[in-house]
Amino acid sequence: MSLNVLGSLATATGGGYESPTTADFYQPLLNDGPFAITRPAVVMMLSVGLIAWWLIATTKRAAIIPSKGQWVTEGIYGFIRNGVARDIIGSKDFLRFVPLLFSMFVLILVNNLFGVIPPVQFPTMSRIGFPIALTAVVYVVYHFIGIRRVGPRVYFKSLVPAGLPGWIVPFIFFLEVITFFVTRPLTLALRLFGNMFAGHMLLLLFITGGEFMVIHGGFGLKIAGAGSFALAFVLTIFEALIEFLQAYIFTLLAATYIAGSLADEH
Repeated sequence: MSLNVLGSLATATGGGYESPTTADFYQPLLNDGPFAITRPAVVMMLSVGLIAWWLIATTKRAAIIPSKGQWVTEGIYGFIRNGVARDIIGSKDFLRFVPLLFSMFVLILVNNLFGVIPPVQFPTMSRIGFPIALTAVVYVVYHFIGIRRVGPRVYFKSLVPAGLPGWIVPFIFFLEVITFFVTRPLTLALRLFGNMFAGHMLLLLFITGGEFMVIHGGFGLKIAGAGSFALAFVLTIFEALIEFLQAYIFTLLAATYIAGSLADEH
């Protein structure tokens, strides 16, 4: 679907098709500014309540032969426990990090899937503040573990490989500090944010553009609008897959960074 076509149609009809903007991701419900209660904040609180309810409801009467709900919960927990935490961190240290990794995966997954589930249809992680907050938790844990294990002096000294010429050490140290304290957390947060933001923006474009063409266009544009709706349906399925993958990738990288802080060479 071309924005030029929609713009020409908007001019011809005397009305206006307004393409989605970043303002569609803010949506204040109460007040404005830094203390506003926004739709993303409400969706996040809703997800926390739903996750807590689900976990309690499916585990309070746990049985050897699980119910369907217990089976789903245990399947997700086992996937993170064995497929992420144990495989990445190692059998010696992984157990103490399973609650963190499981909580992050479930929280991100539910909030991502809200982007394609009516009536919410809003991926919370498309607001940059939420990925930044989760990334901050990962990096506080990551650096705290490393510093507590070997002490701050050895921890920062280990950023520079041994055996380098003395003149190059300050440059390598600077680059490593930038990598560990800026680049890695920035890319971890932006990867999740960017995928959720772009996916939701595309869905908005195809759905609202298709609606506009069907309502205001001629016969040909009505056909194009129907095609836009069909593409929106296909993109919704694809987006659901991306939402799962982004939750998995974020959790996998968090486990990888934690494993790095526990490695003997760090």
